[in-house]
Amino acid sequence: MKATPGIDLIIINATATASDVVPNQDIAISDGKIVLLGQNLPALFPSAATLDAEGAYVTPGGVDSHVHLQQDNSPTGDTWESGTRSAIAGGTTTVLAFASQKRTDESLFPVVEEYHRRAGGQAYCDYGFHLILTNPTPTVLDKELPVLVSSGISSVKLYMTYQPMRLGDGEILDVMESTRRLGMTTMVHAENHEMIQWMTEKLEARRRTEPYGHALARPNIAEDEATYRVISLSELADVPILIVHMSSKLAAAHVRAAQTRLLPVHAETCPHYLFFTSERLKGENFEGAKCVCSPALREDPMDLEAMWAGLANSTFTTVSSDHAPSKFDHPLGKKKGTSSFTQIPNGLPGLETRLPTMFCGGVLTGRISIQKFVELTSSNPAKLYGLGSTKGTIQPGFDADLTIWYPTPEQAASHGTSVMTPFQLSNDMLHHDIDYTPFEGMEFTNWPRYTILRGQTVWNRDAGGITGSKGDGAFLKRGPSTLSKPRNVFVNEFNPYSREPSQAAKSSGRDDGETLTGHSSSVKLRSPQSCSAKAWKRPLRLAGPTQASPVTQSPRTTIIPPGSWNPPRLWKNAVAYAIIVAGVNACEAGYA
Repeated sequence: MKATPGIDLIIINATATASDVVPNQDIAISDGKIVLLGQNLPALFPSAATLDAEGAYVTPGGVDSHVHLQQDNSPTGDTWESGTRSAIAGGTTTVLAFASQKRTDESLFPVVEEYHRRAGGQAYCDYGFHLILTNPTPTVLDKELPVLVSSGISSVKLYMTYQPMRLGDGEILDVMESTRRLGMTTMVHAENHEMIQWMTEKLEARRRTEPYGHALARPNIAEDEATYRVISLSELADVPILIVHMSSKLAAAHVRAAQTRLLPVHAETCPHYLFFTSERLKGENFEGAKCVCSPALREDPMDLEAMWAGLANSTFTTVSSDHAPSKFDHPLGKKKGTSSFTQIPNGLPGLETRLPTMFCGGVLTGRISIQKFVELTSSNPAKLYGLGSTKGTIQPGFDADLTIWYPTPEQAASHGTSVMTPFQLSNDMLHHDIDYTPFEGMEFTNWPRYTILRGQTVWNRDAGGITGSKGDGAFLKRGPSTLSKPRNVFVNEFNPYSREPSQAAKSSGRDDGETLTGHSSSVKLRSPQSCSAKAWKRPLRLAGPTQASPVTQSPRTTIIPPGSWNPPRLWKNAVAYAIIVAGVNACEAGYA
């Protein structure tokens, strides 16, 4: 075979790891892409630079799909520069962070524009945005989300708790209807807000305001109930969901039960729910505030064991950091809550430590396989969030995003190399802009040795650390999930998304549309299929008696001009019109 020009780098002696473990491989990279896997590739491309993996695992660059950077509600947290710098130092090459809508924001466009401004030119690794929806108006759902999907933002996050952000069940269903239509991934923070609020009031009344009160106020049952409820909502709406940062054994069992019924329900957990219990919130000198997060760390070690079991048996689809830090020793950071746990900013730092904790605490201890590690930390997040054709695996055509580890003792023995010297972690070793790490003092026997972003070495632990630059990262336009989609299976014979008449309607002769009845009112809507194209484009006329005198007064008519309505939302509007305006008499909708 004749050598061809253009190979920029060859990783030699790699134990390439994705869905399979393939030892003694060389990985050829050109123009930021993997172009070839094989053996003895330097002989074919003698002019290419080489990097010796010394037999160690080479895994796809980490994809951390749940990261909070430079958000307004975290004034002491990481910026895009410091957060993504710590990402590459921990083997992560892609982060998906949040563009957060405030309740008062009527439009998403300025929100997204502002987060682009904050991230642009600042990132050490590739990145994308999720949308946090707190004010899902019809304009946002029907007009703005389609535009943002076309611009490469294909996921939303919803909250069932936190008063400034929470949505009611009906609002969640409305969002799900839109995300289903647009092929967006729907993420949900599942905790019962009313339970938490009730417990918080009781604790404050009894002056249990120390950091540990946070764990008491957010018991397992609040997560368990909300998890079951949002699974039910997703089944009703036939919408795939991912439940974020899960911590409870019973909540995980609800997910597992849904999956055995083939529902497209996914779950995420985080390293802090695998390693820490709520005892960490009892530290002296307010140290417990460092581990305040939501859901709270759990009291029972059995919850931690259930999280590990859920990783191994595929209940969990992803492991994220949920990196949402605040400085500890700062009046706007954790110490803001010295008077009450309700004022302690939620969240922990974990972006840099996510992969090392999972590799050392999971792979090297035998809790999970190296293939499962790759699946949870890279491949699945890439597929779930619309990056499955470019990120998350080691195959020709994919981005050359790679994490090269130190050899394990077995690998070192077989290749005549050495292992990494174990060390105890201290915060000054990390690259974030936070003054603590919850993993302080933990021993690590391995760490990413090299991080490669699109073919460029951006982290070299043996040569001083960061070798990449601010601005190396690029915004990623994402598509729909390749891991999950609606089933087109509904809870009964009614399909809430169909414009076609049901079988019952057809058998009764109502072949020109559904008649929806309720409160002694009815609305008849003709489907587009039963009308000519010309008629379908005409203004819509809703006619019905006025409420004041439904029998004697002439009908009141509302004209909806073409282009200002859409059929799915029209059904809801027409039913509301019939109930409010028509009273006890029928109201019929037709075309002029």
